[in-house]
Amino acid sequence: MLRYQADLKTLLWIAATTVLFVVQWRLGRVHWWVYGTYLYLSVSVAVIAHNHNHVRLWHSTCLNFLTDVWLTLFYGFPVFAWVPTHNQNHHKYHNTAPDYTKTWRVWEGNHMVALLTYPMISGYHQQQAISRYLVAVHTYNRPRFWTCLGQIVSLGAWIVAAVVLDWQKALLFVVVPQQVALNTVLVFNYVQHVHADEEDPWNHSRNLTGRLLNCLLFNNGYHTIHHLQPGLHWSETPAAHRAIAHHIIPSLNEWSFVWYMVRTYFLGVFVREFRSDSLRLRRQQWAAAASSSPQ
Repeated sequence: MLRYQADLKTLLWIAATTVLFVVQWRLGRVHWWVYGTYLYLSVSVAVIAHNHNHVRLWHSTCLNFLTDVWLTLFYGFPVFAWVPTHNQNHHKYHNTAPDYTKTWRVWEGNHMVALLTYPMISGYHQQQAISRYLVAVHTYNRPRFWTCLGQIVSLGAWIVAAVVLDWQKALLFVVVPQQVALNTVLVFNYVQHVHADEEDPWNHSRNLTGRLLNCLLFNNGYHTIHHLQPGLHWSETPAAHRAIAHHIIPSLNEWSFVWYMVRTYFLGVFVREFRSDSLRLRRQQWAAAASSSPQ
């Protein structure tokens, strides 16, 4: 029934997330190592939602629908929203002006304030795409509209039921993990595009190539190849990335996400060499200098 055997790992992560949720709810208190693991799994849910949106998990329409509902509950947002904001917009415009999730909407600089405010700003601007999508499917694809509405109702009922049962448990084990998932996936999008050259066919994305991160997050670090082949299954992206890596400038292939964050947002405050510059602006400056130089 699975389309790719590699998604046995996905099912294992889904099962682990569900089990940890039930265990923590029944215990009714936080064990920090368990809770930390659960927050990591919540982030992985966001990645699974992204992957499932591009390449459906199952051959069965019914199983895909049930997976959509489960992901909606643990991701904290209806997963149909990936279609208008991600598939139809982000993958089409690659961080250029029409992209709702563009990283340079407010600041061209890549600094801590921009990083921390990006999820809120990006999330706000995505809402108009989601609203228009719902209107469109209501008009032209009524069955799809009802599945979207089902996700919205399921999520609302899940949160309300949790709050009614125990508002403190709901906050700790439902709301906080959802917010961690929602905001972390937007931070990842920011890091993978900020100061890349969105107008370049190869250098429009930053890749995080560390083995541990890609093992934990289903190869989500290989972003250039994902934009070039969005229908490629996550298990096939490492090999596909290696085939095109020579086209990408070295500074956009980061071996460590942690080192990138420390270097750029902490050490960069004090050391100029650790700050990033917009490759798009740099290319435009070079072009302007070349055009103005005497022949």
